[in-house]
Amino acid sequence: MPGAEAYIQETLSWLNISPDESPWNPGALGPYRQSERKPMYMQYALELVEKGYAYYAFDTPEELEAMRERLTAARVVSPQYNAITRTQMKNSLTLPDDEVQARLKSGDPYVIRIKIPRREEVRLNDMIRGWVMVHSGTLDDKVLMKSDGMPTYHLANIVDDHLMGITHVIRGEEWLPSAPLHVLLYRYLGWEDTAPQFAHLPLLLKPDGNGKLSKRDADKHGFPVFPMNWQDPNSGEQAMGFKEQGYLPEALVNFLAFLGWNPGDHRELFTLEELVEAFSVERIGKSGTKFDINKAKWYNEQYLRAKSNEELASYLQEDLKKEAIQVSDEKAAAIAAIMKERATFPADLWKEGQFMFRAPEVFDDKVVAKKWNNEAVSVLSAYKAALEAETEALQPTRAKELLEAAATSVEVKMGKVMQAVRLAVTGVGAGPDLMEVFAIIGKEELVRRIEHALAVLPVQP
Repeated sequence: MPGAEAYIQETLSWLNISPDESPWNPGALGPYRQSERKPMYMQYALELVEKGYAYYAFDTPEELEAMRERLTAARVVSPQYNAITRTQMKNSLTLPDDEVQARLKSGDPYVIRIKIPRREEVRLNDMIRGWVMVHSGTLDDKVLMKSDGMPTYHLANIVDDHLMGITHVIRGEEWLPSAPLHVLLYRYLGWEDTAPQFAHLPLLLKPDGNGKLSKRDADKHGFPVFPMNWQDPNSGEQAMGFKEQGYLPEALVNFLAFLGWNPGDHRELFTLEELVEAFSVERIGKSGTKFDINKAKWYNEQYLRAKSNEELASYLQEDLKKEAIQVSDEKAAAIAAIMKERATFPADLWKEGQFMFRAPEVFDDKVVAKKWNNEAVSVLSAYKAALEAETEALQPTRAKELLEAAATSVEVKMGKVMQAVRLAVTGVGAGPDLMEVFAIIGKEELVRRIEHALAVLPVQP
């Protein structure tokens, strides 16, 4: 698919995951694109044919559909091209050898199918699920090489994994039904002794645990399942990404690692290096795991808050540039310091902290109705006068001292007016440490905001 390889490369780079070898980091085991390995797949497919483990099939799409219709009419639950039906089809097992050779020579379209034994128990020791046994009678003769000369996943992954020395194949539970076929291919190609160990991961479930998670489910609930934004080049369908939604790469890696796995203790926060050290397949569960986006947000909060104020300031500055607001890095870091405990995503530093840069134009009606009264007005009026008389730059401790003194001077308890004081300066009734806010916005701006609130807010009787 156009763009898919670049998308994978960008995603891994963003997550700080570096493949040992890849098209963009080549080594001794290339080439890495299946389109560049096409001849070797055919080589092994022909070897299977020569050994009697695979065969040529010349059936047309119409003939295959007719076969399925016959089986459906005979009330066969799962119509398959298998050890029974292949005897009635057009393939190198039913056609004379001279006709098979003539068809191959003339360029007739064909596929190569594996010849599944009719009666055999195929065993697989899965690292997560233990021994799995499947009767070959339930398997169909899967296509190994398509008519265009390209392999299917079944052959390609076996050949690639063997030639690249893959020791462990870890994939989703939905591939478990295909594992017996792969076991047979390793055996038929003479690679059984060096076959990798298999581990089939549990399914990711919807947030309510009812069924497998899909992109449609994620879209419905408004959260991403793709690492980065992606647009299907064929359909134009778009998928939101964790990156663009504001998730940090280290938080996403940590979250994903815990979907179906646990370290055996109460630890939840791991660096990538710590995950590598602690991970073991044996601690992967067998049952499906709910995709809890709130847990992903929690991880993001932890990693965001662990960053230095200077790092957070750089995120904030990006949003401030979009708003044409200029502040020093020092001020941005100070704002990030008091806002980070209220942020889930980097963008929240701006969204939740806009009041640090812009005086409120509207005020929370509920707080106004409940807390804006004569006592609040008297305290703020006295506080404004004290601020105007202050000659030094405002510090949090001094801001608090002046406010307490103002409340005392008009004989009002601080607890009765604190929400109204915050309302006058920020427009809302809750937020970060108010004295820190006062110190950051500065004495002059603080006085202007108090004056504005006193002028526009109606006093409640």
